Amino acid sequence: SLTVSSTKLIECSTNSFSPESVRLVDGAGLCSGRVEVKSNQSWASVCEADFDRQDAEVVCRDVGCGAPAALQGGLYREGEGQTWDKEFQCKGKESLLLDCDTSDRENNTCLPGNAVGLTCSEPDDVRLVGGGSRCAGGVEWYDQGEWRIVGAEDWDQRDVAAVVCRQLGCVSTVSVPPGNTTRGFRVSCSGSESSLRGCRRMYDLRPGLTVICSDLLVQPDIFLTDPMGGVFRGHQGPEMFRGYNFTITCSTQPQYPGGSFLLKFTGSNRTQTQPAVNHSAVFLFPAADDSHQGNYRCVYDNCFLS
Repeated sequence: SLTVSSTKLIECSTNSFSPESVRLVDGAGLCSGRVEVKSNQSWASVCEADFDRQDAEVVCRDVGCGAPAALQGGLYREGEGQTWDKEFQCKGKESLLLDCDTSDRENNTCLPGNAVGLTCSEPDDVRLVGGGSRCAGGVEWYDQGEWRIVGAEDWDQRDVAAVVCRQLGCVSTVSVPPGNTTRGFRVSCSGSESSLRGCRRMYDLRPGLTVICSDLLVQPDIFLTDPMGGVFRGHQGPEMFRGYNFTITCSTQPQYPGGSFLLKFTGSNRTQTQPAVNHSAVFLFPAADDSHQGNYRCVYDNCFLS
């Protein structure tokens, strides 16, 4: 007897420098922690008395997070370095903390436990559009009040795609189809970042990046046919009369372009591979005999092909 089934296959593996002026440390992630600013190549804590809601809005925006959710002195443990000696006078609309005005502090002392801690909301600042699902489509990044197209160099597309899929909770990258005609600002990632906020951003334009993540994978279809009528339904699955030629066809949905089908046969532990043509592949077999008995399954392999 021949048993046919299908499976999905993902066998793909999947900081960059950006000048920092402010960071959140000792928190639960990128968007929470004690506020520190760079001072003469070292980091200094900020005193709660020198910091207000408008300053917090700018810091959260500067580190790539959402709006402030909590602002409190002593919320995170004290830093071991110095204390920032200026008072910020942000208006709340600035993009970077360095864009804010500062003034000399009125009080030069900052009591222990008063280093300001900040929790920003986690932003939903990346999305995939036009792919029919949240896990497929063109990459867009929410920046300065609008959604902007993301592009990448050819050699960097896999790493950027891996970060996008990880940030969206879509497991791993399946494919990076050819770039579309639209152009977006360039992003460069190492591939290990938890979100695009950890990647390097440049302002030259590249073709917009399209990504398909693995949550969209479905099992391929598999069919056993014989033009001479040699297939019949047995107790263990489809069976063939001896001496008849037979065909196994694997197919998948059109949204996964450019991959290959692997037909795995457990009877002899061998695999045949055919490129996908019109989203399917046909495997032809000679006259059926005992050597063809076993389990057959289709695997669709489309890892980073474009």
